[in-house]
Amino acid sequence: MYFIGFRCLKCGAGQDRDFAGYICPACGGNLEVIYNYDRLKHDVARDRMVTAGRPDIFRYAHFLPISRVDLAPPLKVGMTPLYHADRLGASVGLKHVYLKDDGLNPSASFKDRAGAVALVRARELNAKVVAGASTGNAGSSMACLAASVGMPCVIFVPEKAPPAKIAQLLIFGAKVIAVRGTYDDAFDLCLKVCERRGWFNRNTGYNPFTREGKKTCSFEICEQLGWHAPDRVIVATGDGNIISGIWKGMRDLHAVGMIDRMPKIDCAQSEASAAIAGAVRKLETGNLKLGSADWSRIVIDPVKATTLADSISVDQPRDGLAAVRAVVESGGEAVTVPDDEILAAIPELARRAGVFAEPAAACAWACLKKMALKKLIRPDERVVCVITGNGLKDVASARRVAGEPIVIDPTVEAAETVLKI
Repeated sequence: MYFIGFRCLKCGAGQDRDFAGYICPACGGNLEVIYNYDRLKHDVARDRMVTAGRPDIFRYAHFLPISRVDLAPPLKVGMTPLYHADRLGASVGLKHVYLKDDGLNPSASFKDRAGAVALVRARELNAKVVAGASTGNAGSSMACLAASVGMPCVIFVPEKAPPAKIAQLLIFGAKVIAVRGTYDDAFDLCLKVCERRGWFNRNTGYNPFTREGKKTCSFEICEQLGWHAPDRVIVATGDGNIISGIWKGMRDLHAVGMIDRMPKIDCAQSEASAAIAGAVRKLETGNLKLGSADWSRIVIDPVKATTLADSISVDQPRDGLAAVRAVVESGGEAVTVPDDEILAAIPELARRAGVFAEPAAACAWACLKKMALKKLIRPDERVVCVITGNGLKDVASARRVAGEPIVIDPTVEAAETVLKI
């Protein structure tokens, strides 16, 4: 195993690999996992990057902070399709738009990547219970994966989480605690309960191992593109952990020479939940130059999130600093769109690419479309739009823009009067 320790994303302080905490003891900042990149570069040539016979994220075991791959859940997490969506791209003048459809993971969400690695870590530590806070997807993912290995699971959700996601949690057997309040209230309560009971805390933007699972999406994208980095990756962003995971994966590959350049990482947010975009813009207004930021002094101002895209509805992004660094250090953009454009993106993805996305996932396309119309992307750039969750998780939102069926009598004559194809 090449995992050697942790480094704080805020103050830069390091911790050994046997550090038992979750956040930096020096400043309270989020930690990232670090590896011996020199050894990896020497030992793991491109033909050994992938573990033969593994059809899931654990094919990249050399680049994961785990030692017991045999403790991985039996479900297939990762290696989701990367579609060349030529008709979708052509609609906004782009030649090379790709959709990474993570709605095809076991729980229909990108979050399975984080949950799978966190679960292995929990089992390596002989944890008795795994717990987490969620607006729905992270929780249903953890419940699904924990059920596959018989691990007790407790999930804290805001009381108004979507019914379909609550149903997933319950059907997988998790103990679900609906908190009267926001996601942030559920997150804080989860921290307190886990600390008191000694449970393994899977919380996104707190547990550094979740980012390690999410980074595997970058590995897959580059592998599926013949070990070439795309020009851009567009990521719908709430608490910031997915976008920071995409950034971390690309940095890992670049550090060992698996890709020859870093792509730009673009943050896509709803105007009604835009804390990270606001922080990026504040830095840009201050004429930030790459490498000049003192990250220990950067503050992400909270917002009052009201977006209907529940998976990215966050007041205080718990991995916000890493998300801001991902955008700024990669040279990406922070783009926001109103909720009506997010809703409109759902049928556009479905009808032009055959991919059914929940609102949060559709936000990535809505923002990519805006970037194209504003000429922020060259027509020949190779752009990957990450679809983070399946539309069946929020059918109510889809029905708002899908239209209505045509009701007719059961006769051929009646059918002929409405068929125009």
